[in-house]
Amino acid sequence: MLFSTWQFILIFIPITWGLYFWLNHKRLILAGKVVLVLASLFFYAYWDVRYLPLILISILFNFGIGAALTRQYTKDSLLHEDSKRKYYRMLLLGLGIGANLLLLGYYKYSHFFISNLNTHFATSYTLPLIVLPLAISFFTFTQIVYLVDSYRGQTGKYDLLNYSLFVTFFPHLIAGPIVQHQQIMPQFYSRWTLSWRASNVLRGLLIFSIGFFKKVVIADTFAIYSDAGFDGNGPIDFFTAWATSLSYTFQLYFDFSGYCDMAIGAALLFNIWLPINFNSPYRALSIQDFWRRWHITLSHFLRDYLYIPMGGNRYSKHRTYVTLFITFVLGGLWHGASWMFVLWGALHGIGLVVHRIWQQLHLPLPKPFAWLLTFAFVNVTWVFFRAKTGEDALRILNGMVDIQSIYQPLVGAKSILSISWSGWLGDVLLHLFPTSLVSQLPIYLAITSGFILIFQKNALAIIQERITTGKVLICALLFSVALLVSLTQTSSVFLYFNF
Repeated sequence: MLFSTWQFILIFIPITWGLYFWLNHKRLILAGKVVLVLASLFFYAYWDVRYLPLILISILFNFGIGAALTRQYTKDSLLHEDSKRKYYRMLLLGLGIGANLLLLGYYKYSHFFISNLNTHFATSYTLPLIVLPLAISFFTFTQIVYLVDSYRGQTGKYDLLNYSLFVTFFPHLIAGPIVQHQQIMPQFYSRWTLSWRASNVLRGLLIFSIGFFKKVVIADTFAIYSDAGFDGNGPIDFFTAWATSLSYTFQLYFDFSGYCDMAIGAALLFNIWLPINFNSPYRALSIQDFWRRWHITLSHFLRDYLYIPMGGNRYSKHRTYVTLFITFVLGGLWHGASWMFVLWGALHGIGLVVHRIWQQLHLPLPKPFAWLLTFAFVNVTWVFFRAKTGEDALRILNGMVDIQSIYQPLVGAKSILSISWSGWLGDVLLHLFPTSLVSQLPIYLAITSGFILIFQKNALAIIQERITTGKVLICALLFSVALLVSLTQTSSVFLYFNF
């Protein structure tokens, strides 16, 4: 089920919200939590019921391992941990993490592994078709974090119901954020969250409306242009190539930003604050700043559970650079079983290493130039992220540097969207600008609007300020437009659903 469908907005949310708080009002707290868990499982199974047993088994397995780690940590702390007890806990943790990674590896990477094995060793191994279960990357990483925290004695004694609610709570289940138990579980234990609160409902509806509009109206519109450019064939000219890359850059931005806003809004209806996962990353002044703003919970996971355990910055500079590079290569691979994702991660790893070296030179860049350099790097690397093959990526990149095609149209090249201008306006435009640009002015007007929007206050900042009548009316208008669009055309899935 998608956040942006009428089934979710008009049926699922009202029924779940009403039943949950009605049960709480009747002091049937346990029943209320059961309703939230069952509703979240229904939300998950609505997409493909075949994988419902998978997430249930994963929850039971990880809860059992986590409970054993917590009990063992308590005993060790009371009896003074010896080497055998520590070894037992490490073995138990390794079993839990290994099982999670094996599950993720089978569903997400087995075909990738087999195809590369066949290519490099001339073998002919085959596997049956394996469909990637929805959200497996997110609920796997969420539970790995829980196991590590249990090993460290930081999780406390939680029951199966609350643990299940922590893992399956539908606003974060499908595409994050990757939550930690201390961010969510104490909120479900708090009496403050049991009664509905008008201020949270209002703020939740406002930020949900903003995210809804971002996804359905803005991101899905940019998707038309980016898909036409990336999925096309033949040569591509300068303006078409830039329109293609920038369209995807803004599609991904507003798609993921819209999802994060809608997730926060849906959770806030239930008095739950999800961790911030997206904070205006296209305003970043460095690639390091970008990763502090983009998919923040994934960045924290990579830092805390890969970069730091591998040594972090505790050793020599060269080893730190290698560790940083490896971390982002693995981060790229997390996004999907493709060498294009690996290459994208490697490029960001190199970018972060170069940034570290530049910082040590103590040569700060002017802010406008720093922003332009960061945005250009991110935009170019998104080409590899979106392209299905290296040839597809090179096709776009070659067009982006083909300055000759500005005034000398390529033979066989097609624009994403060509518009013929007639009359005096067409004569003026064709006199001032190249023909290939004039024919695609609507795309560039949309891209210009995208640049303007990314420098406005983000949705989270808007709802944290005083809520005025004007804000309510504007958000109501955005919601109405988005709902009308979603009812008249099928919305695409959120891009991060694929990861």
